[in-house]
Amino acid sequence: GRLGGAEMSYGSDADVLFVHEARPGHSAQEAHRAAADVVGELHRLLAVPGPDPALRLDTTLRPEGRSGAASRTLDAYDAYYRRWSQDWESQALLRARPLAGDPDLARRFCRLADTVRYPMTLPAAAIDEIIRLRGRMRRERIPRGVDPTRHLKFGPGGLTDVEWAVQLLQLRHGRQVPSLRTTSTLDGLRSAVLAGLLGEAPAGDLQAAWLSASRLRNASTLAGWPRPDVLPDRPGALEATARAAGWPPDGADDLIAEHRRLARRAEAVVADVFARERTAEFG
Repeated sequence: GRLGGAEMSYGSDADVLFVHEARPGHSAQEAHRAAADVVGELHRLLAVPGPDPALRLDTTLRPEGRSGAASRTLDAYDAYYRRWSQDWESQALLRARPLAGDPDLARRFCRLADTVRYPMTLPAAAIDEIIRLRGRMRRERIPRGVDPTRHLKFGPGGLTDVEWAVQLLQLRHGRQVPSLRTTSTLDGLRSAVLAGLLGEAPAGDLQAAWLSASRLRNASTLAGWPRPDVLPDRPGALEATARAAGWPPDGADDLIAEHRRLARRAEAVVADVFARERTAEFG
């Protein structure tokens, strides 16, 4: 998620995976219990009331989701990914990076993740599945009655569109192009340009839309708007968001027009990236 990409915004949660191994002289069961205790205590500490909002941990990206173990050994992750891994899990691992704990174990997990997130090939069926999931997220995550063009995250040309276009290039070419192996969206864009996978102008359109949506998302939070993923539809809240984003007091209408212009350009680039990569796979 955005934590892995070092792209956290106000209100972001933290998508995390926990991995452990038994110390010499201790059983696997003891290690599992100790790891579960650490995970539980971390959740508790982060939920303690304080002057700042609590950081919400999201562990549902782990193998088997909510029904899976809170923490697994490296061997258990390896066995799961070899047998059960789905395309969306490979995509999610593109953002995985070490955060805390034993450096050697973290390096070994990242080496394992590399075998999953940078496959030798990405079949057309996998690209179709990514396209299907993208459409499903848009249908399910944009609330009923909300204009999709105002949704900063899941709307056409929004944050998710840009990020998934970059991630598709990483899944397709990361094995052959090491510079694409980054958790950062913007670094991935720059690497795609240098590798000749994306032109400078299209990459610039994606970057401009992503930066603008990220800025507006933070601005709406600072303005007190309760749904930061959606541009406010109330005049007062929209004007407050515009001011927080650096627009002049009377710039709310211009903000909307600029957002839609950038999103339309990004949407066109995203559609081209998906179509080109899918066609190239068949070719």
